[in-house]
Amino acid sequence: MKKILLLLFIANLNIFWIELPKSPQYDICVYGGTSAGVIAAYSAKMLGKTVVLIVPDNHVGGLSSGGLGQTDIGNKNVITGLARDFYRRLGSYYGRLEAWQFEPKAASKVFSDYIAEAKIPIIYSKRLQGVTKEGEWIKSITLEDSKNPDKVPHQLVFARMFIDCTYEGDLMAQARVSYTVGREANTLYGETYNGVQLAKDKMNQFPDGIDPYKKPGDPSSGLLWGISNGMLAPQGSGDKRVQTYNYRICLTDNPRNLIPITRPANYDSTRYELLLRLMKQTGDTTLNYYFTWSIMPNQKTDINNENGFSTDMIGMNWDYPEASYAEREKIIASHTDYTKGLLYFVGHDPRVPEELRCQILQWGYPKDEYTKTGNITPQLYIREARRMIGEYVMTEHNCTGKEIVSDAVGMAAYTMDSHNVQRIVVNGMVKNEGDVQIGGFPPYPISYRSITPKRGECKNLLVPVCLSASHIAYGSIRMEPVFMVLGQSAAMAASMAIDENVPVQNINVKKLQEKLSADPFLDKSLPKK
Repeated sequence: MKKILLLLFIANLNIFWIELPKSPQYDICVYGGTSAGVIAAYSAKMLGKTVVLIVPDNHVGGLSSGGLGQTDIGNKNVITGLARDFYRRLGSYYGRLEAWQFEPKAASKVFSDYIAEAKIPIIYSKRLQGVTKEGEWIKSITLEDSKNPDKVPHQLVFARMFIDCTYEGDLMAQARVSYTVGREANTLYGETYNGVQLAKDKMNQFPDGIDPYKKPGDPSSGLLWGISNGMLAPQGSGDKRVQTYNYRICLTDNPRNLIPITRPANYDSTRYELLLRLMKQTGDTTLNYYFTWSIMPNQKTDINNENGFSTDMIGMNWDYPEASYAEREKIIASHTDYTKGLLYFVGHDPRVPEELRCQILQWGYPKDEYTKTGNITPQLYIREARRMIGEYVMTEHNCTGKEIVSDAVGMAAYTMDSHNVQRIVVNGMVKNEGDVQIGGFPPYPISYRSITPKRGECKNLLVPVCLSASHIAYGSIRMEPVFMVLGQSAAMAASMAIDENVPVQNINVKKLQEKLSADPFLDKSLPKK
């Protein structure tokens, strides 16, 4: 490979040379190894474009291979194209037509198959350091080593089109594209379910009467762990807080495949005092009250949050969207500690009802999952981070059908869903705030303009994951199958922009829609090149 010699001068005027590899030029650069990223890269390659997929860590597939096996969909009939192909390939893995419940390793195999079939070049363990723009065009991005960011030389990647498929929107942000974080006030878009939402009768709420203080009835003793000292803002008002994160947990009760849940490092039982008070208040001794315990094939689980105190680490992720890489690592580590500690606490703390302890002790980490990361998923569930403010903003009016777009490049069908945002004291009792679960509407179209930046900001970037949507509309759109659909749409749009030599905002959307609907499975309808 040809090399470029870079002459560097340092403070003492000594001179030395560093050889930098010549940076390749691609048609399309996909940043982010999520499910959308893999599908976007595969689509681009099958369309005959040169493509590179950049995976900031070593995990490919995002949540879809990271524990979320109980697919959130609403109406699977609106999942088309390669997203449908993904679930049919999973079906083939299990010997049936489709599989919407699956093991992490099954999803990992399918994503690996896509990469191998298309011979997609991948850059692992490199993350974004900077973006170089000329006017409104991204010319290149600079990557640093994720594990050793001070290592030089950094890697440059040049491309004609870029697709940000991260859950965080890092490429979008560094490209100086407009975005927001948190919840808009209802007044901004004339919504009802955005902003602060104190639910009194939802499942993910504490019942009345649970004391928030370390010494019950004594505010001077301080708040229990996990409770914020913030005040409840008016219903529907906006803020910069984001809905909670957690892990989708894969356990097994197969004795031959089970690693026992042992006391983790950094274990702190005081983090779960509120859970004990919830148990005492309700008297419930079933696992399904405290966890959404979904059973996957081969005696495995996809465990999610349930009720007032569970796997959601409420209020501990507000800084994550805009945090530095080092700060994010600390936030992720704290979520890991909390989750491992929660499982151990329920199984071993003598204050937990014996019936509950006996139930959870039947489960453990699967030996055959996540073998490189200690049998625990490396993928934190980033439910929401940055959201672009693009050419068009999807709102709850799109979800409910009051507004219908004509430039659809995908469909959404899930409930407007926000997990809790904060845990505070209301009228002397602990309460969760932010939970919204509003459904009952049919599938609705997602605008192409919601995955493109505003005109005048960036002409060669598409954002199918951190797309342009209000907080509450994003809560409906943010499902893995939808991200895959939009990843394919973004790749096809990028390909058209290259072929037509126009900005992404100027492609012929009707032609894009025709291409998307011509054949549901891109890998069966286009020549492999």
